[in-house]
Amino acid sequence: MADEKSPVRISHRHFAVKSLRNGDSMEAYSSFAKVYDMFMDNVPYEEWGKYLINLLEEYGIKDGLVLDLGCGTGSITEILADKGYDMIGIDYSEEMLNVALDKKEKSGNNILYLNQDMREFELYGTVRAIVSICDSMNYMTTEEDLRDVFKLVNNYLDIGGIFIFDLNTIHKYETIGEQVIAENRDEGSFIWENTFYEDEGAVRLYPRFGVYGTPKIFDSIDDFDIHGFFHEYKE
Repeated sequence: MADEKSPVRISHRHFAVKSLRNGDSMEAYSSFAKVYDMFMDNVPYEEWGKYLINLLEEYGIKDGLVLDLGCGTGSITEILADKGYDMIGIDYSEEMLNVALDKKEKSGNNILYLNQDMREFELYGTVRAIVSICDSMNYMTTEEDLRDVFKLVNNYLDIGGIFIFDLNTIHKYETIGEQVIAENRDEGSFIWENTFYEDEGAVRLYPRFGVYGTPKIFDSIDDFDIHGFFHEYKE
């Protein structure tokens, strides 16, 4: 780590989600990738993109290399690429990246996608900024994991570079803790059940999805079982 950089400091609440299926928080996205964009079309990516661009420009970053960490299907990556940034996207889910690559082929944007774990990601050099939104940091389920990511971010940022990220809060987990969300569309349906366990500091999320005209993507509630929990710690 370069001497000129200040060490990463952490002083906040950290909230995380973890797949219970085989101990890997991103494994559940292997199947979810097939319907992710369909059922997440309410996410205001264009507004997020404008917000990120404004922040980047506020710090003097109007071009150059930018990393989208936990890029998913590449929606934000594409928006930043359209603005002229040289984009790199990293995600652990190969299936999500396949969707991102389809978008890249259609847009013609020169985006480099890397299938890597954000806790151990590697780049060829430094970048001017790193962004990680839509709760990607919430997949770090331990303080050690989160520190590992922050150290790598610090290592791969240019001097004076910035890291923009978001996190879910305890308020959100408490709010969604006992909700059942269901939606029926022309192309498919989903049911999303949530249970909040205050004693365990945990939220369990049970999404089930189906697309009409195709075999069921998720045959049972156990096929996509996410466990959300939170930790509180200080520097």
